[in-house]
Amino acid sequence: MTTNNQAKNIAFIGLGVMGYPMAGYLAKAGHNVTVYNRTVEKAEKWVAQYGGKLAATPALAAQDQQVVFACVGNDDDLRSVTTAENGAFQTMPKGSTFVDHTTTSATVAIELAEIAAKTHIAFIDAPVSGGQAGAENGQLTVMVGGEPQDYTKVESLIDCYAKMQKRLGPVGYGQLSKMVNQICIAGIVQGLSEAMHFATQSGLDPNAVVEVISKGAAQSWQMENRAHTMVDNKFDFGFAVDWMRKDLGIVLDQARIVGAHLPVTALVDQFYSQVQANGGGRFDTSSLITLLAKNNK
Repeated sequence: MTTNNQAKNIAFIGLGVMGYPMAGYLAKAGHNVTVYNRTVEKAEKWVAQYGGKLAATPALAAQDQQVVFACVGNDDDLRSVTTAENGAFQTMPKGSTFVDHTTTSATVAIELAEIAAKTHIAFIDAPVSGGQAGAENGQLTVMVGGEPQDYTKVESLIDCYAKMQKRLGPVGYGQLSKMVNQICIAGIVQGLSEAMHFATQSGLDPNAVVEVISKGAAQSWQMENRAHTMVDNKFDFGFAVDWMRKDLGIVLDQARIVGAHLPVTALVDQFYSQVQANGGGRFDTSSLITLLAKNNK
């Protein structure tokens, strides 16, 4: 992680499990951070921990700021904190930059970039991967879409909480790249679930097997971080099924637009819908394995 020698005036909108520590890293790097969160108590807690200021609306948070970050829930949430009556776009000064870390559709990224451009605001879509642990440890991967000159202005800021970041093309390409990420994860988690289920049913010690195969071609982040908790039937942490279904819905909508065929992704999305129906909407995505247990057959 590196920091920018010159402190910037920054707003951060959305202090969820990801945004809270991300904004914290910006403050710890010496920047002047004003935060907004829909639940005021969370913003008050952040200010007590990191300093800075809190604002009553996104518009007040964004006023006179050089860069405004957002990490909210979905397309509609993003519109509400940008283009609504009290949205950030109402007060952001000319020449400022809006960086969106929300996982959204590429369509809304392009839509908002066009609106921002009318008032000379730069827009960058920069969804992240790495989960809550990645945010808390400042080890996120950030996929960026935007103009090169706009990205240059915020690269050192993103570096405060990223282990990897890369501009992948114009606005929308960050979100498209995040969709690729989620497609990969969906298939890997299902494969790992089946592998752990097969190992258990075969009388193997699945933890011992993982210790061996994780050093070979089967290795993945999911195996290293989720195989053991799968076996222990622990899912009360991590990236929630509800959010994964939101992301996969975006993926499948975009696949229809571009004519991509994603049969495995569509199937895993349906498996996640079954986990939701079983009451596991807030479980970690590794809870796919629960559908393979004998009592669920």
